[in-house]
Amino acid sequence: MPQKPTSVAPHLRRLLELLAAGAPAEDLGAVAAEVRRSGADAQDLAEVEQAIEAALRVQSTLRQHRRREAELTALFDTAGDLASLRDLDAVLRSIVRRARMLLGTDTAYLTLPDEEAGDTYMRVTDGSVSELFQNLRLQLGEGLGGLVAQTARPYASPDYRTDARFHHTDSIDAGVLDEGLVAILGVPLLLGSGTGGHVIGVLFAADRSARAFSPDEVALLCSLADHAAIAIDTAKAMADTRVALAGLAEANAVIREHSAAMQRAEESHDRLTDLVLRGGDVSDVATAVAGLLKGDVAVHDGSGWPLTMVSRDGAALMGGIGEGASTADSAALIAAAESSRAAAHTVFHDGRWVCAVLAGQELLGCLVLYGRPELDGPDRRLFERSSVVTSLLLLLRRSVAETENRVRGDLIADLLTTPDRDPAGLVDRGRRLGIDLNRPHLLLVAETGAAGRERLASAAVQYLFGTVSGSVSAERAGALVLLLPYDGTGPGEAARGAAEQLTQLVGAPVTVAGAGPATGPRAIADAHAESSRCLRALHVLGRDGTGACAAELGFLGVLLGKDHDVDGFVAAALGPLLEYDAQRGTQLVRTLHAYFGCGGSLTLAKEELHVHVNTVVQRLDRIQALLGPDWNSPEQALEIQLALRLHLLSDS
Repeated sequence: MPQKPTSVAPHLRRLLELLAAGAPAEDLGAVAAEVRRSGADAQDLAEVEQAIEAALRVQSTLRQHRRREAELTALFDTAGDLASLRDLDAVLRSIVRRARMLLGTDTAYLTLPDEEAGDTYMRVTDGSVSELFQNLRLQLGEGLGGLVAQTARPYASPDYRTDARFHHTDSIDAGVLDEGLVAILGVPLLLGSGTGGHVIGVLFAADRSARAFSPDEVALLCSLADHAAIAIDTAKAMADTRVALAGLAEANAVIREHSAAMQRAEESHDRLTDLVLRGGDVSDVATAVAGLLKGDVAVHDGSGWPLTMVSRDGAALMGGIGEGASTADSAALIAAAESSRAAAHTVFHDGRWVCAVLAGQELLGCLVLYGRPELDGPDRRLFERSSVVTSLLLLLRRSVAETENRVRGDLIADLLTTPDRDPAGLVDRGRRLGIDLNRPHLLLVAETGAAGRERLASAAVQYLFGTVSGSVSAERAGALVLLLPYDGTGPGEAARGAAEQLTQLVGAPVTVAGAGPATGPRAIADAHAESSRCLRALHVLGRDGTGACAAELGFLGVLLGKDHDVDGFVAAALGPLLEYDAQRGTQLVRTLHAYFGCGGSLTLAKEELHVHVNTVVQRLDRIQALLGPDWNSPEQALEIQLALRLHLLSDS
């Protein structure tokens, strides 16, 4: 029978067009139905059906190729991410996202071991909606993931909830149920191969409906897991490298710092040694330390009082750190110095570094550094080394001072006993010893009880460290005499300062009386006599452990003082009233005289003054405002009445 080539040709062409357009399989199968309806014979129909089967095979092959191409593209992209690895979490998120996309699952996730906790945790998830599931933790061997990690083999479950192959736990099942997962595929993240390989995590793909995973899908997820393992291993290696580099950099920095510290310590040692060899003083050491440590430096004696203060630029600090230090601050410094001695190191106290200056176990003073909240090891050792140099200088200075003081003591003895025998000779002897008797001097006399008498002489030498040159002390008649060049400080103020410092140094109350300024041997001897009388008065008044001069003892000072300054006494007692009366024409002084003259009776005083009693009260209130609330106390009232008598005598 002759063939009919044109009868099926249109259908075959239609089949090719559908294949080229990627039409679904049902469209390809519909071509056979069209051939039947066209009335084709059995042979033509069989030929078309064979062509359809071939087209379906071609379509399946193309689909597999496209899928393989997508898988290879994903793997190449993942490899590219690894090549430019910057953020491990970003790479792992990309791998999990691609696993979910390529396998077409509802979710994908990756777990890693927690070495500290001894279990595994969710590192990355994609498509998860359950917080409980995202925070799930698994022990080795638990659940599908635990079995994958334990056996280093992939496992797939079409319905995990009913799969008895895995060790179910309440926490895992609760997390899986909360996420709604049914089908789960897990593959190991392997490093190495064979017996040397080990699992560092598990990669999962899961659906919320039952599903059987094909071998190709398992192989694809294994390939992605291999990339994830490489990413993790690479990131760990890079982290280890960064740590090693950081360690090397830190070691290098330490070496450089140590080298610089050694060089600086050598330079500092040479500089401080040169200071000692050149006969430098404590202030020179303080200046050098301030420059080396870039801070303000002070040197204090054993009582906490400043010997010298230098700023970081080498300038002497007047009215600055520590000058006029309070008793509380001095005590705090000594306490810090004691802590430094006990620790054998510098201590940080109240915003400053304090290092004890020692001679054996004797506390000579302390070195103080300001303006450096942080003091590292090399600088701290330099500061402590400076305290050793300071102690050497203080010991040398004290030894020289004690020797000179013994020689000068003979001069003081002659000056106080026979000032008129050879005044010119005394002045000449003083000049050779560094004491200019033709300049004004203050004369202090200090005395303490039996408990501290033996320490008073050495304490006086230590106290004189903080004064100007030309000061001298000597024992005289059971008391200690100190002769100080006059620097503008009054004798009373100087006596109080000496009493406070000597009390701290001796550890017992020291009473000090002052007089002066006096110039020349005779005047200095007279000042000594006045100071001695004032000292006895202080003891009689019960003012042991204090300091004063005769002028500060009121009418007793008038009696004790050499010049008997009556006008000064009257001015000190009645000055505010005299000035008020002179400026306003009032009669406060007359009212006060009448009040005391009437025995403190307001009634008698108002008759004496011929005024109303309220006027007397108002005037007495004004007197209290001018003289102070204690003007009518027995002691002050006595002085006021004596001053009133002297004032009336001077006017008559």
